[in-house]
Amino acid sequence: MNVPFCTIIPPYLLRRLAKQDAPQYSAAARAAKEALGHVKTVHASRTQAKPDTPPALRPAKPGPPNRTVYDAQGAETLPGKLVRKEGGAATGDAAADEAYEGLGHTHRLYADVFGRDSIDGQGLPLDATVHFGRLYDNAFWDGKQMVFGDGDGAVFGRFTASLSVIGHELAHGVTQFSAGLAYRNQAGALNESMSDVFGALVEQYVGNQSAAQASWLIGEGLFTPEVQGQALRSMKAPGTAYDDDVLGKDPQPDSMDSYVRTSADNGGVHINSGIPNRAFYLVAEALGGNAWDAPGRIWYETLTNGSLSTTATFTVFARATAAAAVELFGTDTKEHDAVRRAWETVKVKL
Repeated sequence: MNVPFCTIIPPYLLRRLAKQDAPQYSAAARAAKEALGHVKTVHASRTQAKPDTPPALRPAKPGPPNRTVYDAQGAETLPGKLVRKEGGAATGDAAADEAYEGLGHTHRLYADVFGRDSIDGQGLPLDATVHFGRLYDNAFWDGKQMVFGDGDGAVFGRFTASLSVIGHELAHGVTQFSAGLAYRNQAGALNESMSDVFGALVEQYVGNQSAAQASWLIGEGLFTPEVQGQALRSMKAPGTAYDDDVLGKDPQPDSMDSYVRTSADNGGVHINSGIPNRAFYLVAEALGGNAWDAPGRIWYETLTNGSLSTTATFTVFARATAAAAVELFGTDTKEHDAVRRAWETVKVKL
């Protein structure tokens, strides 16, 4: 299986930005074209095999994080110049220090809440490169490390500014080392959704936010003030994250009634993730309290217990979450009922 190249910015949004011809967006349009070209190049050359790390290999006690941050200095060669290692002092570079802190916050969620030792469950060192490329409009997990661009300055700012983005991309690594969901069609949308779920949970855990207090926005803080939008995606209300003259309107559906059938973006992995995203939010809303507790445990167990095939559909995943709820909390419980009702609301059959 190929390791997917997972980016935070959907290709459909970059394509929209690349078509802009107004003078004030010329740099942003050029940056979007370059980001699209980079995605195509990496996908064409991807040959690395998925590491074989069975979910059962979980240490009894997670170890401390082992973080390293590099600076690409505007180049596209990884990893770049070493600027901060585990335990080192802050650099004064906002991007480098945000990356370092974000890696640590993500490691802490998995260790404290789920007993997982880093991204692979085996203490994987957490590496990140900042200042990748010139005005690079994306952040991505490449199968080994995190990479962050600085944004074009007109539409997107630096990609380390959003903790949910850091948590999102590292969660692609968790999926890679557990269920290995294929990055295409509904399995790919689930892959994206799992990253949104755990990206949101990292942000909520660090902020000690209850499900009711949380924004449920992914990528909040990425847009410049000129953009009419809050974030890249809304888990609470898919399709409402932005409505902008340049970027258009958020196209995510919130139920199977509006499921998007397309060959673009690997079969709509960034668009249709809104459906399972909303299902998770609905479970968290119904149960109240902290979303990383019962809802997070159910989703994490589903992702890591070995029950999912790499090509799982929404229905397969929904049934697996219901089974995990029963395994963790029993039948005829509020947790099982919340999971069942959430999938019914988004029109995914159990």
